[in-house]
Parts: sequence; C-alpha cells; structure tokens
Amino acid sequence: MEDMAQQALIDQVKVALATDTPLHVIGHGSKLFYGEAPRGEPLDLTPLSGISSYEPSELVVTVRAGTPLAELEAVLTERNQCLAFEPPLFGGRGTVGGMISAGLAGPARASVGSVRDYVLGATLLNGRAEVLSFGGQVMKNVAGYDVSRLLAGSMGFLGVILEASLKVLPRPAATATLRFDMAQAEALVRLNEWAGKPLPLNASAWWDGALVLRLAGAEAAVAAARKALGGEVIEAGLAAQFWGGLRHQQDEFFIGAERAVEGGAALWRLSLPQTAPPLALPGEQLIEWGGAQRWLTTAQPGAQVRETALRAGGHATLFRARDKSGGVFTPLAPSLMRIHQNLKTAFDPKGIFNPGRLYTSL
Repeated sequence: MEDMAQQALIDQVKVALATDTPLHVIGHGSKLFYGEAPRGEPLDLTPLSGISSYEPSELVVTVRAGTPLAELEAVLTERNQCLAFEPPLFGGRGTVGGMISAGLAGPARASVGSVRDYVLGATLLNGRAEVLSFGGQVMKNVAGYDVSRLLAGSMGFLGVILEASLKVLPRPAATATLRFDMAQAEALVRLNEWAGKPLPLNASAWWDGALVLRLAGAEAAVAAARKALGGEVIEAGLAAQFWGGLRHQQDEFFIGAERAVEGGAALWRLSLPQTAPPLALPGEQLIEWGGAQRWLTTAQPGAQVRETALRAGGHATLFRARDKSGGVFTPLAPSLMRIHQNLKTAFDPKGIFNPGRLYTSL
C-alpha cells in the first residue's frame, strides 16, 4: 500500500513535469492560512500514511508524511514519550509532512529546540521525480547543507517530504504551572533573570498583565523551583488546558486575533532577542519563549511593524491576514535570496512545487 501511494505521487509529478503544471503539496490543509496563497494542482499526501518504525528505547520514530499528527502523538503517549517541541494542530488537524514544512513549534520551543532540531532524516521526492534519502550517514548537497533539517520551515518549495525520522523524548517526570501578576516590562526583566539561573523553565507566556510559567523536569527540581519562584500554583487540569490552548492557538488571545483579522487587522509573529524591551506598537500582544516570540494583533501598516521589529534586532512574519500584498515573510537580502533561488533550482529546476508559497519569486 505504501509503495502504491508513493508511486502515485511520483506518477503525478512526472505528468506535472511533462505538462509544466505547478503542484500544491497538501495534507490536511490545516495551515492554508499560513504563507503566501497556494497555487497549482493539489498533490495530496494523505494516502501516504502510517508509522514505518518506532524504537522507543532509541527515542526514534520514522513516519510517512501524510500521517495525522494526532495519530503519531497518540502512539507516543502510550509509551510516555512526546514531540517535545509541541507542534500546533489547527482545528485538531495536521500531518507530519505539514508539521515539518511549516516548521511551527509550541510553548516549549525556547527550552527544548525547534522542529528542525528533531528531524534526523527524510526521504524527499524532488522536482525531477527522483526519490532521495537524507539522514543517518548524513548526505549533503554540493553546497554542504544538512538537507533533512533544511526542509523544516521550507513550506514545500524544495520538494515533497515522503517520510521522516524524528527524535522523540520522554515526558517530564513532573510539571508545575505558576502565575504572577505583573506588567509586560517587569515580566520581560524577570524572564531574563530567571533564564540565567538553573531553573527547570519549560515554557512561559505573558498576556494582559499576567505571566504564566511552566516548570518541567525531575520532581525535586520542580519542587525546588516552585519554592524559589513563588507565585500562584495553577491546578494541573487547568494548567494543561491553558498550555494546550496556547499551543493549538485556541485560547482567548488567538480567538480574539481571528476576530480582529476578520475585521481587517493582522496577526503578526515577531521573532526578537529575549532581552528586547516592550515594543512601542499599538494592539494586543502575547509574549512567549522568554520574550523571544511576540504575537501582535494590530491594524498598523506592515512596514511599521517590520521596521519596529528590525530596530529591536529581529524580524516579523505576517501570520494571519486578509491582505497579504505586503508579503508574508521578511524580505531577504539579495545574497540570501540567491541562496534560496539556487536551492530551488537544485531541487526543483522547473519550479513545480508550491510556487510562490514561501516567497512570491520562488
């Protein structure tokens, strides 16, 4: 069944090459709102589903790209393991291939690493209808890139991920969630102070005058941190609900952001140094990752948002908006754009995969 599903994809790519037909690589379609507008005939990966191998003792799982992410996580939970970077599910949907291609991570990202840090290897269908495997004894292209990790966040513009090997981790032995009432400026100062101490900080979120921390690790470490930090201890069930809502963008902030987007505002995702001070931008802000990720709902012009992020040492991504005419991702310097174009040419010379989805010129 796997070979038939894979062969069907290869055959569709061959037809697209022969007819110069662009292809829109898609799984559940749960992230169609993200990135530039998709173009081309759909290349459906959902038939390519299932876990190829799972070695809990080795902390490695190999899974086909169309596998529902919820299905994979259910299997990992049975062995008390997890995808530590907490990839979001939008509307409860999402596939493993989409998870890698989008490169999005949840609340724990700052403490455990990003999606690409957990991609050990991948099998890729390129724009010549060739199946290539990367990982293990890591194969690299002539430019020296670790291709399997390069796929994370690529929005499918290099090729079709058929299968991936992922590192998984045991669930922490203990967790605790603490809440503190404080203004944004004070929260950022405290987060940076705590980041320099040996504390089991796993996730953080500030919004509307409240800072929430998640501790995770050994029982003794979590207990000691609770005592040292103080704050209000949140009951475990309520804490799980809060972090789940934040991870999957179903909490009050993101619900409000979606309503604002419908009214013409935009939801921005700002990546900044953790030490950056509060930003002088109007609108609602939610801060994660110790200050490094800042969500902003605003009607301000995109150029102003991007300029403010740049002055703070970071960049801004237009995450949700009705009007994307100003571009979704931060414009690249000419030298970096050339690298992207060279990669596109090397993997997809006729440009059939997800044209324009990452940048309109790719």
